[in-house]
Amino acid sequence: MAKDDKKKAPAVKTVRKSKKDAYGVGKDGKLERKKKHCPKCGPGVFLANHEDRVACGRCGYTEFSKKM
Repeated sequence: MAKDDKKKAPAVKTVRKSKKDAYGVGKDGKLERKKKHCPKCGPGVFLANHEDRVACGRCGYTEFSKKM
């Protein structure tokens, strides 16, 4: 079996968001945050929005949403 005969796994594309997606400019020209920040890590570390929870990728803090 030659080295070229091995099959490669398909590449997984990930969508990465930058810090600029977490901020916006309000009507009065001031900076406003779009996402919640982590209560343990402090300002500057934002919580990721998932389907049933928000979670911090740095410390693991998680808030679950209520089921309806």
